[in-house]
Amino acid sequence: MWAGLLMSLGDTRGKITSKPRKTSGADHLVLVLVALDENLRAELLGRREADQSQRLTPDGDLDEMQRVDRANSTWLSALVSERGWPGQTLVGVDGAQAAFLLAQHTPDHELQRWFLQHLRIAVQDGEAQAAELALLEDRVLMFQGRPQRYGSQFTLVEGELHLYEVEDPDSLDERRAAVGLEPLAEYQRSLEALYAPEGEHHDGDSR
Repeated sequence: MWAGLLMSLGDTRGKITSKPRKTSGADHLVLVLVALDENLRAELLGRREADQSQRLTPDGDLDEMQRVDRANSTWLSALVSERGWPGQTLVGVDGAQAAFLLAQHTPDHELQRWFLQHLRIAVQDGEAQAAELALLEDRVLMFQGRPQRYGSQFTLVEGELHLYEVEDPDSLDERRAAVGLEPLAEYQRSLEALYAPEGEHHDGDSR
């Protein structure tokens, strides 16, 4: 599902692996900072892998999933407080997507609203994807008991996936297209294939 978002850091990675040369103190500082950003990207990707490990496993360990969510939430909160939202320039497209996923799965709803504010600014600055903002916004609205805007949230009722309430459903696919999301019918089919293999339904939201 996320394969299309996985990208390298391109020029930044090239600077790290270029042939060593004599540098001034300022040049050396820049190279060190770039390397630290690559470490942050690796940390985010590792935490994303932990986030997904139980969600994408049939009959995954719910207690372990919740433990990982709490740990990731605490870590991301500290990161954003200290350095701001980890955008694409800092950690690459895949690292920024991983940060969104950690925010999407935080169990702290107040903290999630705080993450949403930071992600919104990142999108405005071109540092994160509009589709990620839409998914997080829907999650926040659902937890507030309000209709979602982009149709990304489903509930599991008696073993069947049901779309959570949507505002203005007639223009839903237009709103989805505007932020780069596929039509609702296509999205729902992908969810059913992902979470309900061989006719079995699993409540495991990977996004």
